Amino acid sequence: MLSSTQTIPKRGIYLYPCEQYCAEHETVVHRTICEEIAGLLGGHFCGDFRGAFGGDSGASPVTNVAGYYVPSDTLTRATCQNLHIATEQDFFGGVVPARWMATKALSHPLWNERAVAPADWNPDFMDLAGHVVLRGYTVFSLDDALAAGLHLLEQGPIRLKSCQGKAGKGQRVVDTPMALYVELAAMSESEVHADGLVVEEHLVDVKTFSVGQINIGGQIASYVGTQGLVADNNGDMVYGGTRLLMTRGDYDALLATRLCPGLATVISQARCYEQAALAVFNGLLLSRRNYDVAVGVNARGEPVSGVLEQSWRIGGASSAEIFGLAELARNPDIATVQAASMELYGADTVPPEGARMIYRGCDAVVGDIIKCVKVVCDERAD
Repeated sequence: MLSSTQTIPKRGIYLYPCEQYCAEHETVVHRTICEEIAGLLGGHFCGDFRGAFGGDSGASPVTNVAGYYVPSDTLTRATCQNLHIATEQDFFGGVVPARWMATKALSHPLWNERAVAPADWNPDFMDLAGHVVLRGYTVFSLDDALAAGLHLLEQGPIRLKSCQGKAGKGQRVVDTPMALYVELAAMSESEVHADGLVVEEHLVDVKTFSVGQINIGGQIASYVGTQGLVADNNGDMVYGGTRLLMTRGDYDALLATRLCPGLATVISQARCYEQAALAVFNGLLLSRRNYDVAVGVNARGEPVSGVLEQSWRIGGASSAEIFGLAELARNPDIATVQAASMELYGADTVPPEGARMIYRGCDAVVGDIIKCVKVVCDERAD
């Protein structure tokens, strides 16, 4: 037992692809995670939901599938109703009232009260969480982007971030007004209006932490860890995995473990962000909660930290999360585990000793890549 809530058995565990295309290496990882979740729930992995029942599962005529779902992205209310998802015990990920709430758009206030915004934008969230995010703005028009960018440039370089970007992609650093004009001139007004754009202070000497919690059938574990970068097949530095310290139970249990200096602050910032979201946005369902928290130095030489974004969906750290939870479930005397997800590039790369290989191949998009996970028992409970 990992919590006071009894594990809920599920007959079938289904992978639910939310996009028409998903890279081969991601699909393989998602299927492996589904298999591990099936073991935790005492059920069976039944494959792709669309493959099992045919057609577009979002509009499937199937009405009585006692399933547990692993979506490839955050769900909206409409989709979760079609899948008969009613509680966080029915799926792995998150359900949001509106799509923009699942993106980076959530993590900053509007430029001003007259700024363009979605009809369901709620400023109450930033009233509660504004002190735990970096200095910046979310904009939904190029005019607002220009005004916000020029304002922030008075204090130093800024970062333009696509709200839909993942794994550090879709970002540009701008340090002059002219560079800002050039970047914005290349953007589509309609895309910015639809998806939003983040204009944020740029930090140096940055370290990115991951804070989160998962709940699989009432089995709860919380974690804090660090993200790493590796060189891809083009020599660019990209996301290379996450190393987590995991413990059974909620954030209070995590805070009670032996933490390195500064980690309690990072956890508290992520927790405040999450509590604000749950308080403001009715209808949130979260069984996978992950928050990126940046710690660095701003242009004025001041140390700062803040939540960059939320990830309420299966993500790069999820293999570490699920395999770590499984290890805690198998070993009730173990208080914490170290769990790492790793992404390595190159045809001749060798995975670390003791790591479980999940994928190795030449992906059509990224080339030769290895994805693996490693879990080590850390300490025994008193």
